Amino acid sequence: MTSVASPLVWVLFTVVVVSALAVDLGIFHREARAVTMKEAAVWTAVWCALGLLFNAFVFHRYGTAKGLEFFQGWLLELSLSVDNVFVFLVIFSYFRVAEAHRHRVLFWGIVGAVVARGTFIAAGVAIIERFHLAMYILGAFLVYTAVKILVQREEEMDPSRNLTLRIFRRLVPTASEYDGAQFITRRNGRLVATPLLAVLVVLDAADVVFAVDSIPAVFGVTTDLFIVLTSIIFAILGLRSLFFLVAAMVQKLRFLKVGVAVILAFIGAKILIDSVVRIPVALSLGVLAGILLVTAVASWLFPGREQR
Repeated sequence: MTSVASPLVWVLFTVVVVSALAVDLGIFHREARAVTMKEAAVWTAVWCALGLLFNAFVFHRYGTAKGLEFFQGWLLELSLSVDNVFVFLVIFSYFRVAEAHRHRVLFWGIVGAVVARGTFIAAGVAIIERFHLAMYILGAFLVYTAVKILVQREEEMDPSRNLTLRIFRRLVPTASEYDGAQFITRRNGRLVATPLLAVLVVLDAADVVFAVDSIPAVFGVTTDLFIVLTSIIFAILGLRSLFFLVAAMVQKLRFLKVGVAVILAFIGAKILIDSVVRIPVALSLGVLAGILLVTAVASWLFPGREQR
């Protein structure tokens, strides 16, 4: 698998990501506090602007084709990430996590998500380089996932039945009460985990499940390692702010899951027919944006019973 980026550009990307995370947690969110909707909107705009600025750099340095691939991958990962909000809300509610501590959990959860996606992408690259048939398997998997989303019944998620949580509680001594925003505390002279650490573990485990869908989808847009990794990471960086912004509005996105299913089916079909009919990046991007627009407009025009 090829990469358009030189080692210097990889270093630049790493510096930008690490610096942005350090500024976010070290300066603006050093103290544990609740994040207001206005603040979430501002930070969502900041992270989106950062991603688009890097997109402009890709356009300038590597041309229109690579720039459109980055934008499509970024937009795709961002739209699929919105679905994470449903699960994160359930997990925070189940563990009764105070609003003041949610940003810290999400911050370290995003760090874990970046590491996990980097690992998955590296594994995907190794597999695709050796077995080109793997791309068609990914395409079929995306179509299968889309059909599954459309036909499966909506079920309540029960974090108490989560296998990761059960293993964590069995292997790691855990206190029954929170200790502020601490992940580790001392009880009776020994170090034990707090419930907040259990929340972090469950969040990262849930995110791994989402990565199984989203990473193959971005591989369907491009197989350039640099574009795949950077577009996914820049989308993931804004997920914390997006969580607080969307949490109050997410129930209004009635047709979100249908839109996600159609997007996955389109990308999967694009992979499967690529050797016969090659869909231009600009057309693919237009289809993706159109699906998201139709989903939003349909949710607004035809609200569910709860919204009415």
